Amino acid sequence: MIIVMKPNATAAEIKNVENSIILCGLFPHVSNGEHVTIIGVVGNKKLYLEKNSPESFPGVEKVVQVSESYKLANKKFKADPTIIDLGDGVKIGGDNFVIMAGPCAVESLEQLLESAEAAKNAGAQILRGGAYKPRTSPYAFQGLEEKGLEYMAEARERTGLKIISEVTSVNALEAAVNYVDIIQIGARNMQNFELLKAAGRTNIPVMLKRGISATIDEWLNAAEYIMSGGNENVILCERGIRTYETSTRNTLDISAVPVIKEKSHLPIIVDPSHASGVRKYVAPLSKAAIAAGSDGLMIEVHPNPACALSDGPQSLNPDEFIQLTNELKPFINLVGRKF
Repeated sequence: MIIVMKPNATAAEIKNVENSIILCGLFPHVSNGEHVTIIGVVGNKKLYLEKNSPESFPGVEKVVQVSESYKLANKKFKADPTIIDLGDGVKIGGDNFVIMAGPCAVESLEQLLESAEAAKNAGAQILRGGAYKPRTSPYAFQGLEEKGLEYMAEARERTGLKIISEVTSVNALEAAVNYVDIIQIGARNMQNFELLKAAGRTNIPVMLKRGISATIDEWLNAAEYIMSGGNENVILCERGIRTYETSTRNTLDISAVPVIKEKSHLPIIVDPSHASGVRKYVAPLSKAAIAAGSDGLMIEVHPNPACALSDGPQSLNPDEFIQLTNELKPFINLVGRKF
C-alpha cells in the first residue's frame, strides 16, 4: 500500500503519516519526487488499516493498493528512476549510460591491466572482472578469489575505473566489500536468499543478474530481498534466459528492458556477451539494448580471447571493443543518454 501526499503537503503532515506507520510496528518508505511525496507502507498493511484511515489524514491525496509482492523495487513506491552515484562522475540510471567492460575471469595482473587499459581507452567507465567463478564443471578455472580482488583494486588505482566483481557466497561477499565499487550477484545465485540478505546489509551497490529460468517478477522479488535489508542501490542485469533455442548460449530477452522500466524504478543493464555466447552477435544486441532503453551494457573484453580461461568465444579483443564503442556512440546520443 502506498499513501500519496498532496503536492502542497507540509513536512509536518508527511511526518504525521510516517509516525502513524511506525506506531503500528511497520516501516514507512518515503520517496520525495519533484512534485509529490509518496509513502510506502512496508509490512502487514492490515495491521495499519485496523488502526488508521489514511485517507482522512491531513495532506493525504489518495491511497493506492499494491498487488505485487515486491514493494521497494516497485515503481508505484518510487516514481522517479533510481540513480546510483559511484563518484567521480560515474552514475547509473536516469539519463546516464554506462559501459562495464573487462574479462570474464581475472587470470593475472598483467592480463587484467591490459584489459583495463583497453576498457578505458574505449570509453568504458567500469571494469568488470571475475575473482570468484561459478562454473558448470568443477574442473574448470574457479578464479583467483581474493588475490583477484587485489588485482582489481590495483587496476582501479592505475586507471581510475570503478570496479565490479561477482561474489558466490557470503564469505566471498565479506572479502569483496573491502575492494569493489559494485557487488555482482550472478544468475546462478539470483535466488540464493542468504547471499541476497547479506548483500542487503552492505552499503555497496549490488548488480543482480537475472536467473536463467527466472520470470521478471521473480527477479524483482530477488531484488526486494536486497532492498528490504536496507541496501536500495540495486542494479538489474538482463543476461539472457534459457529457452529451447540452441543458436545462442542463451536467449536475450530484450523485452525485459521496457517491462522493467514499467514495473520498477531500478536501473537495468544488458549483458550481450553472456546472452549470446557468440562474439559476432555482441554488437547488434548492444545496439538493440540501447534502443530498448537500457541504462548500460556489460561487455566481455580480453587481450587474447583465444587463450582466455573463461568465455573466450564471446569476448572481444581491444581493437574490436574500440570499434564497438565507436559504433554505439551515435545510438546512445540518439536516445538522449549521457555517455
